[in-house]
Amino acid sequence: MNLAFAQPVIAVIVPIIGAIIIRLLDEDKAHTRHIVALTSIGIVFVAVVSMLPAVMSGKVIELEWIRFLEGLGIFFKVDMLGMVFGLVSSTLWVFATVYSIGYMAHEHGQRNYFVFFVLSCSAAMGVAFSGNLFTLYIFYEYLAICTYPLVVHEQSPETVKAGIKYIGYSFAGGALVLLSIFMIYDLVGTLEFTPGGILGAAAVESAMQVKVIFVLLITGFGTKAAIMPLHSWLPGAMVAPTPVSALLHAVAIVKAGVFGISRVFFSLFGRELVIDLNVVHILAVIVSFTIIVGSLMAIKQNVLKLRLAYSTIGQLGYITLGVLLLSPLGITGGLIHIINHAILKIALFFCAGMIITVTGRKNLDQLHGVGKQMPLTMLAFSIGALGLMGVMPICGYTSKYFILSGAIQAGHPVYAYVILGSTLLNAIYYLPIIVNAFFKEGEFEKKPGSEAPLTMLVPTLILAAAGILFGLFSNYTTIPFIEAVINTTL
Repeated sequence: MNLAFAQPVIAVIVPIIGAIIIRLLDEDKAHTRHIVALTSIGIVFVAVVSMLPAVMSGKVIELEWIRFLEGLGIFFKVDMLGMVFGLVSSTLWVFATVYSIGYMAHEHGQRNYFVFFVLSCSAAMGVAFSGNLFTLYIFYEYLAICTYPLVVHEQSPETVKAGIKYIGYSFAGGALVLLSIFMIYDLVGTLEFTPGGILGAAAVESAMQVKVIFVLLITGFGTKAAIMPLHSWLPGAMVAPTPVSALLHAVAIVKAGVFGISRVFFSLFGRELVIDLNVVHILAVIVSFTIIVGSLMAIKQNVLKLRLAYSTIGQLGYITLGVLLLSPLGITGGLIHIINHAILKIALFFCAGMIITVTGRKNLDQLHGVGKQMPLTMLAFSIGALGLMGVMPICGYTSKYFILSGAIQAGHPVYAYVILGSTLLNAIYYLPIIVNAFFKEGEFEKKPGSEAPLTMLVPTLILAAAGILFGLFSNYTTIPFIEAVINTTL
């Protein structure tokens, strides 16, 4: 195997090897376990970054791993769209691994936690670099299986119940994707992701079947993307340890859903066929409903992690809506928000985890004045929250601006009002947390050594700083990167 084409396999296989080593280690070998976990994830990150120059220059890295039938097998293709998900996932997994070392220091079952934590990275890389729908489906389900033990880590009745709902929704969505695989293969004899899509010719003679396939795929991936009413698994999964919640909401499962929708639009159907199906406006209304209602439900939550969870439902809608607009500016904004939301939301969850670790409190009405005791934590939280509200110069404003412009460019300004309305709702559920933490009297007071351990605090502060830098220098970072993605994808 040519080393230049081996990186996708390295990104998938190395975490599996790391997980096996961790499982073989004794439970009390914490230091060695942490080194293995960090090394495994670090190698994945290096493998992904090493592919970036070639892919940015227009090269597509392809590797057929296993062939079952002609056009059906495990096939990797590293293109620009896959690099968006792969680069975001591998980078943030490094931060989450460091954070987990501090967060899990006094938790039970640390060995099993890190086994499945590392395995989940393998699955996410498989999703990112899938070259066809069958490969994406395999790793899509692999990701659900690996994250399930993390969701039920506490092994309480509540976590078991949430885990059953989580895996049930995941497998149900996956079943719809599997059904579509048989239908697509029967129609065109291939499942390979191709710029401009593979179903255009089939739509002429089998229009109804193509529409059914579209509905199956959007519903299947929409389950992972928490499009209402397929969202209830997501708040329930907040029983997981905070680093897992962060990955579920910022990187892994939900982003696999929106990434899958992007693949459906651009690599299976193609922009022109999607327009011809006359289903975009129906989907856009559903997604707009998800954005507004998810934000309204966030306002009602008193548990910090639940407020962040419902916020995620609305924020994911921005990504999907941007793609649905099918205008260059809208698609740019949607794909940029994959990056921006990931950075800001994982920082917010990290802050929530630090607050829980230090204070033992989960409810917002118990956190008045917490900014006095944990000023750095709440500074990072404020940056993440303001960024998702779209406040300049934090990176969230960039993607919101493009989606707003994309709605106008597409001739549908009503969706711009949806974004503006949800931004107001963002402010309603985020600003009181910040104001109460810094300016409202509570039981907390300034004292030395009151922040979380450095393994938790440092990754969070770096991510908060990255949110500002990606906002200030978006013209040199995310915008040209995503424009290159669109140029090679549409």
